[in-house]
Amino acid sequence: MPYLGLEQTPAPPETGAYIHGMVMEGASFDAAAGYMAESHPGELFAPMNVVWLNPGELGPAEPGYVCPFYKTNLRAGTLSTTGHSTNHVCNFTLPSVEEPSHWIRRGAALISQTND
Repeated sequence: MPYLGLEQTPAPPETGAYIHGMVMEGASFDAAAGYMAESHPGELFAPMNVVWLNPGELGPAEPGYVCPFYKTNLRAGTLSTTGHSTNHVCNFTLPSVEEPSHWIRRGAALISQTND
């Protein structure tokens, strides 16, 4: 996740797509260190770096926090016919020096759109 914002991306990737505009609730992402960090005091939503979605083979799970990604910060949705919430989009495994339980207790999640 080397790009802080879409304006820093040099060009579209050869494969996959960049997504931007996400925010983190309950944590932040330290771009210089390359892993999750505590939120700054008084900061409810921290901007997230540009994320490169690159299709490929599924391999062994990488270490880190499996961070849920929601459409809205309400985190509520109705159950679809598949049994999943309509508000939950997917999960991202984010690098962290803390144990996953640390971020679970803080309710850390990626959000696409705030309800402010």
